[in-house]
Amino acid sequence: MIPEHSESRRAFLKGALAAGAVGAAMAAPGDADSVKAEVEKHHDANVRRLQTWIRQPSIAAENRGMNEGCALMMSMLGEAGFEAVTRVASSGQPGVFATLDAGASRTFGIYFMYDVKQADPAEWMSPPFDAAILDRAGLGKVLVGRGAVNQKGPQATLLAALNAFREAGRKPPVNLVFIAEGEEEIGSPHFSEIVQRPEVLAAFRKCEGIFMPMPMQSLDGTVTINLGAKGVIEVELIASGEKWGRGPKADVHSSLEAVVDSPAWRLIQALNTLVAADGHTPAIEGFADRARPLSADEKAMIRAAAAKQSEAVAMRGLGVEHWVHNVDWLESRELLAGRPTVNIEGLVGGYTGPGGKTILPHRAVAKLDLRLVPDMTAAGALAALKAHLAKKGFGDVEVKMSGGYDPTSTPKDSSVVKAAQAAYRQVGLDAVLWPRLAGSWPGYVFTGAPLKLPATHFGMGFGSGAHAPNEFYVIESANRNVVGFDAAARSYVDYLYALAAA
Repeated sequence: MIPEHSESRRAFLKGALAAGAVGAAMAAPGDADSVKAEVEKHHDANVRRLQTWIRQPSIAAENRGMNEGCALMMSMLGEAGFEAVTRVASSGQPGVFATLDAGASRTFGIYFMYDVKQADPAEWMSPPFDAAILDRAGLGKVLVGRGAVNQKGPQATLLAALNAFREAGRKPPVNLVFIAEGEEEIGSPHFSEIVQRPEVLAAFRKCEGIFMPMPMQSLDGTVTINLGAKGVIEVELIASGEKWGRGPKADVHSSLEAVVDSPAWRLIQALNTLVAADGHTPAIEGFADRARPLSADEKAMIRAAAAKQSEAVAMRGLGVEHWVHNVDWLESRELLAGRPTVNIEGLVGGYTGPGGKTILPHRAVAKLDLRLVPDMTAAGALAALKAHLAKKGFGDVEVKMSGGYDPTSTPKDSSVVKAAQAAYRQVGLDAVLWPRLAGSWPGYVFTGAPLKLPATHFGMGFGSGAHAPNEFYVIESANRNVVGFDAAARSYVDYLYALAAA
């Protein structure tokens, strides 16, 4: 790719817009150019907006800063041109509903989340809510902070594009219906309730599709279009002496292991039944009975993607040297897209501080996520897990589901997908089609009944570290294959025009 701020890059973009068949078909390419010109003019203000947003913690799991985070996002939506911005009450954290009537003939939906994961400052190179901009070797200037890439960074980038329309004195080429929640990072337990509000549902019935902003570039510059996402449930498994009827009801001296049962070992034994002897393959009876195998078309998609993507780059980015069972690159991609999973997120029991404490803990907790593929359901996965534990003799191990959602699927010939392909082609990129994102988002609310709308992700740029320390988002790229904030914002301008022409 051409460096982000170079004259040659700007000439390249203009040439691609003028020469491309899709670009020629788009309404008013001159309008698009004038809008995109505003992005670079307001770079500093756009980045400051993102920093302000990250500096406001909004952590649903801790009920921290949620009202303030919601209010700040609502304010930013108003600045970006949405006429009606409404806080929507739910049984949990509030949602946000907004519309932007551009007087266009077509309408599309946008999904945001304003919550982020927890962050332990001791694990970070800079405080997670300082939103510091740092130099990072091989990447350039990056913004480090919780929510930088998941999802405040790409969301702020889309808002920069919408602000550019306003600053250019123009309207977007499509009408927009916006919905946001503050509980995605705890499994979206009340998002369906928000969307089912009559006024929200009525607005989304006018939409042709939904998209979620997301930086879809890898370090080698390739971009991916997801035709769906895995579903997920997040659960806690709790073993306790009180519930079990064996073991202590409070921590006791570890010497008593000789005569007293251990809830910690009880939990480990229960966990060991959830996967096969390889420590990887799900072994929950009934869990994957409805899992749909990869189709021939999906396998062909994966082969094409694997040929374009770099295994070395992927391994380096993840910090791994082997795939599970030492499978090859192609099989690893098939497993990533097609396999249900049982993962231990965390395991806690007894004393974990400095030194020893010689106790036998009365309670142990494991946090798990189970990823689902079509045609599995969140409700079915939870039921299978509970039935499995009971059958294996671990009915005393409590199962608490904190949230979850079903998998999603979107046809590759849908307007939101075709428009994404067109927008990427405008900057010389042939997007990789991918059967489904290995991660999860509550897209089932849109793709399932009653709306049954296609839903996908779109965006350029790069970031990493979601849910982990030192999460970052590239602001000014030093990698010629990856664009920075401004070019990523311009890509959303292209996408909106592509949606109008799709």
